[in-house]
Amino acid sequence: MGKVNRREFLEDVIANREEQAVASGPDLVYKQYANKEIPKGLQKTTSTLNPYTGAWTEDEAIHLLRRTTFGVKPADVQTLLGMSMNQAVDTLLNISTTAPTPPLNNYQSVVADPTIPLGQTWVNAPYDSNTVGQRYYSFKSWWTGLMINQNMSILEKMVLFWHNHFATEVLTVGDARKSYKLNAMFRANALGNFKTLVKNVTLDPSMLVYLNGQLNTKTAPDENYGRELQELFTIGKGFTPIWDEDDVKAAAKALTGWRINNTTVTSYFDANRHDTSNKIFSSYYNYYVVVGKAGASGATEVDDLINMLFNKQDTALHICRKLYRYFVYYIIDSTVEANIIVPMAQTLVNNNFNIKPVMEELLKSEHFYDMNSRSCYIRNPLDYLIGMFRTMKIDIPTTLSVDKTYAIWNYVRSYGNSLALDLGDPPNVAGWPAYYQEPDYYETWINSNTLPKRMSFADMMLNSGFSAGTGTTIKIDVIEFAKLCPNVGDPNALIDFFVKYCLGLPLTANTKKAIKESELLSGQTSDYYWTVAWTNYASNPNTANTNTVKTRLVSTLFEILRLPEHHLC
Repeated sequence: MGKVNRREFLEDVIANREEQAVASGPDLVYKQYANKEIPKGLQKTTSTLNPYTGAWTEDEAIHLLRRTTFGVKPADVQTLLGMSMNQAVDTLLNISTTAPTPPLNNYQSVVADPTIPLGQTWVNAPYDSNTVGQRYYSFKSWWTGLMINQNMSILEKMVLFWHNHFATEVLTVGDARKSYKLNAMFRANALGNFKTLVKNVTLDPSMLVYLNGQLNTKTAPDENYGRELQELFTIGKGFTPIWDEDDVKAAAKALTGWRINNTTVTSYFDANRHDTSNKIFSSYYNYYVVVGKAGASGATEVDDLINMLFNKQDTALHICRKLYRYFVYYIIDSTVEANIIVPMAQTLVNNNFNIKPVMEELLKSEHFYDMNSRSCYIRNPLDYLIGMFRTMKIDIPTTLSVDKTYAIWNYVRSYGNSLALDLGDPPNVAGWPAYYQEPDYYETWINSNTLPKRMSFADMMLNSGFSAGTGTTIKIDVIEFAKLCPNVGDPNALIDFFVKYCLGLPLTANTKKAIKESELLSGQTSDYYWTVAWTNYASNPNTANTNTVKTRLVSTLFEILRLPEHHLC
């Protein structure tokens, strides 16, 4: 395939989705337009991690919020514009240490929980085989709700980052209490110490179940976690020299003996199941030896193993590449590696593997605000769905009962699953392909199956909305959204406002004019037609005046939300 930018990719899929999807199936349409190799002819940047000294305007604030939160609230933009760029980043990195209210029993009318009443949390309750499925959906719905109701911080984006990095599947783990504890760990350590997090995840009950760590014994070593710890979580792969299969075996032996107390949902060390032999690693690790220890001291071998992994610069480089692909762009060429990744990794090492200084340096850098770093990737399904909620005034009444609130959250979660992001259940231990699979990366989010569903969601939210069986319609309040525009009576200002907050890239003057005249002005050419309609509504919001502006706003936003730019971040 020739050199294609992201907008052209989206335009090609949109233009061909209906005809070819019927004839060939969804995958063939996607494969026709997806990258066959990593794009090499795109305009490149030589910007660095030097502090950004350029303009701090609405555009920069929107870019920062798009990358660090799910969706951009116009009010949040105005808040950040009252600060300097440095202060804005500091605000977003200032994560609350107060844990959110845990997931609740929202399922009592469907399956009775014997110990937990409706509206109370089950996270500390005994395991109950009859409510496994209900707690599973309660947890996933709760997490979705936290994203929808997030405050102005990077927390939710970081929690999803760590969930993708240390991927487990709630369904496979089989106990939502365990998955909740891992999620709580990610929240408490969202910008904390990476080395500490690796150890805590290693011994976490969810991970011990997911990668068979609890089955790993001296008589029957299981190599699953020993492999993924090196390949996915710390060192990485794809370069030479590299660790080998003997290193996997040695790591597995060092990790033998860890078990789960399913009553307390904690892990513990069983010295009788631990391999006390010396674990000798390869030349890649300079033949490092984890000295075998007997008794309770065997539990410290995990520390020796992790110390060895973090003595390799590749660990710092690997996690910094993943942070870069998640928050900036997926293509890391030799220039980005030298100018961005290597310095980020050094910052990580210099700060004893604390993540916050690395993110602060990245988000305050000239590279992050470089024009080539903006609107350069396709929004993931949660960015798309929840971004619409948060940007476009889709309000969930706070007076709804617990079961109805969770039903609405679950609807959004389920729709995300239909778009190929099943929150809590990534495809496998590597996470979602968009964050690692060459050469497609983020383009995997868009195909002839998912794109029509995205557009259908936008259409639904502008028109009928959904109720998820609650009796309450959830949809975009187009009038309230329009009121967020400071000069809503000016059709040009209103179109500019919609474009700025709904699209990842600006539109040409001709395109904006065409949308304005065909939709907002109902086929007329004089701006007067909108100004009068809005003035009439503002002075007398009766049914007729309300319907006039609402109809025009819905048709205008429909045209804007169906544009390829709406999928860019």
